[in-house]
Amino acid sequence: MEEKDYCVGTRIQHEKYGEGIISENKELTFKVIFVRGGEVEFSKMNASFAVVKPHVNEDEDLRPRLDVKDFERALTFILGKYNAIENRVALGKKWEGGTMILQPANPELKPKEIPVETFFHKIVMMRDRLRVLEQNINSSDSLSDEEKVNLQQYITRIYGSMTSFNILFDDKSDYFVGSKQ
Repeated sequence: MEEKDYCVGTRIQHEKYGEGIISENKELTFKVIFVRGGEVEFSKMNASFAVVKPHVNEDEDLRPRLDVKDFERALTFILGKYNAIENRVALGKKWEGGTMILQPANPELKPKEIPVETFFHKIVMMRDRLRVLEQNINSSDSLSDEEKVNLQQYITRIYGSMTSFNILFDDKSDYFVGSKQ
């Protein structure tokens, strides 16, 4: 009998076990993991299976080279599509390095100090998430137009409630804007 040799990753079809993939190529045997959940070891001398899809030898790297610029474009497109790219928003210069102090009315309690940058970052993240929510509402197939308008009005009111934080922004185009009545 002729000894067969196949690379790890080769897909095979066995009469009894069904479809599997060669997981180990030892000196005298193949170890195959089958789709139905079993692992079987075959002698190379009398392995009786058909090759469904041969695997390229691991020493031969025939995979196409990944162009970094193409990858960056694809990643930017995907992240942009799902609103995962955060827009850089500048904190007003007068607040950089500042501290926000929350002083309880009870003098026995300690005040809480928060760096303005940390607070500002949380405000920006909240605004970005509201924008994503707004986009998801507008693109929803399961909401009626009336439901979309009602939910949109709540978001507009939230923006209006947050206009107090506009003093933190460096650029007016980043401001929260509520309904203009």
